[in-house]
Amino acid sequence: MKSLLTRDALNPGVRLREVFGWAMYDFANSGYTTVVITAVFAAYFVGGVAQGADWATLAWTAGLSVSYAIVMLTMPGLGAWADRTAGKKRLLMVVTAACVLSTAALALVGPGQVALGLGLLILSNTFFSYGESLTASFLPELAKPEAMGRVSGWGWSLGYIGGMLTLGVCLAYVLAAQSRGESGSQFVPVTMLITALVYGGAACVTFALLREHSPPLPDAPVVGMLQSLRQLRQTLRNARPYKDFVSLMACAVAYQGGVAVAISLAAIYAEQVIGFQPQETMVLIFVLNIAAFVGAFVFGYAQDRIGHKLALALTLLGWILTCLIAAFSSTKEVFWWAAAIAGVCMGSSQSSGRAMAGLMVPPHRLGEFFGLWTFAIRLASILGPLSYGLITWLSGGNQRLAIGSTSLLFVLGLVLLMPVNVARGRRMALGQGAD
Repeated sequence: MKSLLTRDALNPGVRLREVFGWAMYDFANSGYTTVVITAVFAAYFVGGVAQGADWATLAWTAGLSVSYAIVMLTMPGLGAWADRTAGKKRLLMVVTAACVLSTAALALVGPGQVALGLGLLILSNTFFSYGESLTASFLPELAKPEAMGRVSGWGWSLGYIGGMLTLGVCLAYVLAAQSRGESGSQFVPVTMLITALVYGGAACVTFALLREHSPPLPDAPVVGMLQSLRQLRQTLRNARPYKDFVSLMACAVAYQGGVAVAISLAAIYAEQVIGFQPQETMVLIFVLNIAAFVGAFVFGYAQDRIGHKLALALTLLGWILTCLIAAFSSTKEVFWWAAAIAGVCMGSSQSSGRAMAGLMVPPHRLGEFFGLWTFAIRLASILGPLSYGLITWLSGGNQRLAIGSTSLLFVLGLVLLMPVNVARGRRMALGQGAD
């Protein structure tokens, strides 16, 4: 890291070891997304727990949507509390422990236990999303504006390494279990325990190295969980003058909805439509993570050179191409191309969006505004997968139609990105006015 990320990219008082600690949280939690949401538990829930019922995909997307709705409505309040008390790190530790424990509890879910599976999915994904928002709010504390893309890219790229490591260990276990004649109901629970162990262990590095740099804000409102809706409304009012940040949130609602489809339904589509076997799906997602690592790392540096807006626009065009290839692919070989493009676009689009948001967030309201950013991302995570599930259900299981329709979300994101002016948004964040 030292050879590519120098101290002049960091804010005064920030050490390189802190950036490594911060990036290690992406390493830690990416295994949850990769194994639980994307590669293993999603397909197991549809095919094993729900036993391939017509409503299984809709039930999966509905469970995710409930967790995202909880986060949407509560994260701004939690963010405001963290700003008031300078407690982002403490809160991050609590939600991480809760996510690790509930992920491990997914090992208890067997065939037919749909309610238990959905309950634990909602619980674990809610705490995962809290952690994702809190770790993002540290980015403006660590990196200078001109280096935010690089630092964000480091986090995402290290995250994909963590996802690949966790998935690789799980794949090795699954192959060994299959050679012994074990079924999914026997080896999937062990992969949940592996994921929880890697998440908890790697997050300890973050907690050991990362510091809280923002001072407490005693004049910030005290917000309890029941008051979070009121805080959300107030935060939306506070954000109105920051028009470019608001425009970026609208863009994110569109394109992140499509990204959420790729993350939460890739394994289901691969197995139910293309005909992949579970071990083939895990290899597919492993390769997708390699492509995502390259996309996050390369675009993390490229966006600082060519501009965040152009970098994000290029990835949205790539996402549109991905959806169309996936919708019309009839062989595993063609679908592999869609997955490779999706991987590059996934890493770059998520890194670009987080860096752009970091530039346009007021420095004294990091937790509050990143809570609002999480509101937008989680709204997208409801609209994208839930629309996919509804289209699949209403069309009698036509997932090709559903994935083709997802391309429209990226088209809308591209349209909404056009009026965003990053330089103007940065000036507003610094209180320098729009002109």
